[in-house]
This record gives sequence, C-alpha cells and structure tokens, in this order.
Amino acid sequence: MQGALAFTLAELAESVGATVRGEPATLIHGVGTLQGATPTEITFLTNALYRNQLQHTRAAAVILKPQDAELTVLPCLMSDNPHACYARVAQHLFPLSEAQGGVDPTARIHPTARIARTAQIGPHVVVEGGVIVGERVVIGAACYLGEGVQLAQDVRLYPRVTLYAGTSLGERTQVHSGAVLGADGFGMAWDRDHWIRIPQVGRVQVGADVDIGANTTIDRGAIEDTVIEEGVKLDNLIQIAHNCHIGAHTVIAGCTGISGSTRVGRRCRIGGGVGIVGHIEIGDGVTVSGFSLITKSIESAGVYTSSIPSQPHREWLKTLAHFRQLPDLVARVRALEGDRA
Repeated sequence: MQGALAFTLAELAESVGATVRGEPATLIHGVGTLQGATPTEITFLTNALYRNQLQHTRAAAVILKPQDAELTVLPCLMSDNPHACYARVAQHLFPLSEAQGGVDPTARIHPTARIARTAQIGPHVVVEGGVIVGERVVIGAACYLGEGVQLAQDVRLYPRVTLYAGTSLGERTQVHSGAVLGADGFGMAWDRDHWIRIPQVGRVQVGADVDIGANTTIDRGAIEDTVIEEGVKLDNLIQIAHNCHIGAHTVIAGCTGISGSTRVGRRCRIGGGVGIVGHIEIGDGVTVSGFSLITKSIESAGVYTSSIPSQPHREWLKTLAHFRQLPDLVARVRALEGDRA
C-alpha cells in the first residue's frame, strides 16, 4: 500500500457509484471506525448495534444506507450496500503501489523466461526456465517461480511466495508471503510394510481476482489439476489438498483444511478451522460454520454446523459421560418401542 490519497466526497461518490447527501466538497484523507475516525476520515455504518456510536463520531463523513441518512447531520455517501461501498472507497484512497518495471540485479532469471517490460522483479527472486510473467506483475523479494509457471497481467506476489513448476495464476490475483502453491499432494500407496510415494504430476491452476493468504498451501494434483476458480478468497494458513476444485467467489477463513479430491461449489462461505474430508462434493451457496467437520457431501444451499459450544470443564466431563452412555440408551429406547409394537 502507498499512503492515503485525498478526494472530495463527490469524487468518491462518482468512483464507487454512491449518492452524496450534504457538502460534496468535503475532503476525505482516510478511513476510520465510528469511534476512532478523525475529522479528515470517512467511516461507515452497517450494523444497527452501532447506531449510538454514529451520534458521537468525529468523522468527516459517513457511508450508510439511504434509510439511515436521517440518523446523522454529517455529509454522507448513501449506498444500498455500505460495506461494499466502504471497500471500494478504501481501495480508492489506498491504492496498491504500481509496478515500477525492471529486474533487481540480485534476481536470477533463466534465459528462457519471458518477462514483460512493465513487470517488477524484486531482490533475490529465482525464475526458472519457461516462466511467463505478464504486464505490470509485481514479484516481491525472495520469491521462487518454478519451471513453466505462468503469471497473467497485474498479478502480485508478496515476498517469499513459492510457486512450484506448472502453476498458473490469473489476472489480478494476489498471493501473500509464505504461501506455497504446487507442492506435492499427500499421495502414498501402502505395500506390505512400507509406503510408496506416488508422483504428483498435476498442476495448480488459479483463476483471476483470487486472493491467497499468508502461509496458505495448495497442493498440485496427483494426475489432474487442482483448480481454484475466479474470485476465490482464501485466508491465512489454509490447506487445500491435491485435486480439489474450489468454485468461483467462494470464501474460506483461516486454518481450514480440505482433503484431497473434494469439490466446493460457487459462492460458498467456509468458516475458520473447518475440516472437510476427501472425495466429497459441497454444492453452490453453502455456508459452513467455523470449526465444523464435514464428512459427507452437501447438495443443498444453507448453513451447516457440527461444532459443540464450549462449557465449563466440569460440565463438559458430565456431558462426555452422557455421550458414552448414548449407545446403551438408544438400545433401551429401541427395545421399549419394540415392546409397544
């Protein structure tokens, strides 16, 4: 990120498709929360629980729904979706730094690699043979691009990203530090008394406008490719195993693990710490609550939860004791029902 720019409320409204109420010449230098915003910043209201804070905010302007405009005398940007409007405003005020073009002298570039003139290659980057780097790509320090990697235009790799051979990233995709794409999937075959490693010969294919968080890992396919479709948003510390297919515009929170050959549909929302077993399918529009364990396919859209809320330790021990009695209780109930029949 470069430093915040300054725009009038009217300029922001035009750039994000919002409507101004109040003084259009109000100058905005940054963003802030309802409680913490300064008189040069814009804030937003999306949750009715925070309406009281709106009365006391020191912000220069507020983003809110048209029906909430009468809650404040401050200048407003009115939008049916204030959160998305805020996101666009923040992008406008804090744009990513543009690619400067050029290759740092400490980088090692294979002679067969094709690097666009406008791409920026940072210190100690390694680019192997057959790599294609598109226009305005930014590659941070100490990244590694294996043989045949392809980066479409406007891709951004933050420092220490590793892309194994054959990985491809679509336009405007961003990958944060420590992420590894294309490592071997966990493929092993048992033979009498030992494991035999199965060569993983697929690739990782990532679509356009994907965000991949820090230290997230996506394994290459065993035979066919692992695929991340366009618009997917992955948090930090996620594991996606070989041959998974993640549908477009799905969002997955941190510390989730998805086992091999699982298909996740489009526009799904997967909470943090979720475990998903292999070889199942999750349909479009599914929401999975945090820390759930998904062990079978889900066909219908909706919200799915399998976690048990926390409770005091002594109470949990009693609950656990009751769990252990369930088989006996079920057998007794069935016996009673049989007697009544």
